[in-house]
Amino acid sequence: MTDQDVAPAPDRAFQCEACGGVSEYAPGTYVLRCPYCKHEQDITPVPRQVTEHPFEELADLPRRATTPGRVKVYTCPGCHAVTESDTISDKCQFCATPLVSDASSTERVVPEAVLPFGVGREKARDALAAWTGSRWFAPNELKSVTEAETFRGSYLPHWTYDAHTATRYTGERGEHYWVVEEDSDGSTRRVRHTRWHRTSGTVGRFFDDVLVPGSRQVPVKELDKLAPWPLRDTVPYQEEYLAGFRTVRYDVEPEAGLESAKARMAPVIRADCKRDIGGDEQRVHSMSTHYSGVTYKLVLLPVWFLTYIHAGKAWPVMVNARTGEVIGERPYSAVKITLASVGGALLIALVVLLVMMLRN
Repeated sequence: MTDQDVAPAPDRAFQCEACGGVSEYAPGTYVLRCPYCKHEQDITPVPRQVTEHPFEELADLPRRATTPGRVKVYTCPGCHAVTESDTISDKCQFCATPLVSDASSTERVVPEAVLPFGVGREKARDALAAWTGSRWFAPNELKSVTEAETFRGSYLPHWTYDAHTATRYTGERGEHYWVVEEDSDGSTRRVRHTRWHRTSGTVGRFFDDVLVPGSRQVPVKELDKLAPWPLRDTVPYQEEYLAGFRTVRYDVEPEAGLESAKARMAPVIRADCKRDIGGDEQRVHSMSTHYSGVTYKLVLLPVWFLTYIHAGKAWPVMVNARTGEVIGERPYSAVKITLASVGGALLIALVVLLVMMLRN
């Protein structure tokens, strides 16, 4: 089954009860707010809980097109213009009306939960200003950066996985012992040696909400820097939370996501094996892990994408829209770095001089 096999569902826009405009989700609240008259209307919670789904259920889900070129055609309820996008939610390119599509009409897996925006646009600007202001090696003129050339809020898809693991390992336990050895000049010294013993055993661990990015649009290493995410604050997926924001569709299938999750579990399991081996040093030669009770869900996490201009160059920044954590690129001041290097060299020279004076 492909996207074309699914009957299109009507696009949604949330009309303001007061003026008839189109409302947007207000970060940090549970309301939709009209950008024109500022009227607020409550988001009625859906009567269900966030649920972990057994991984085996994926076999029963119909396959959908997953090529990067797949698009959603929106018809704006405001100006009736047609907008093409590869997103679940976006804004009309002509009148900026928030548009939200029915995810079940395009996605193999519908989002289970959403972590709503908690940091609004102004707070994100404040976070950017604090971040640039705290960079000592940044040029002085960067301290005044408060406006972004581009400023866009997006929900990014992430998979979470739970699993019980049982790992059979083989390895060696190293135990230190000391030997008195004599040098060629007749002096003696204590030398540490290690006696190795073969060992094996089994360790178990339950992993909860191992997080894996569901989109390749942002490098994984960059997204990982935005962690940790307060996943306990997620709410059941509702389209209202997407209104006014761009929502990226996943392009990493859940099966591939599970393999990435296992790769993230592996270092933790290896550390468990070393603790189980005990002794003074440990070597792990092999690990064989059995996974049971594997569950998954698709979660949408909020990020502000900003780009500021300095010295004619664009510098991208991301802000965790729940914690305010800022990561990104920034320019460096060659003058400040040179002064710091010279100051460090002078300090070392002063310390050396004082030591020589004390010895004399």
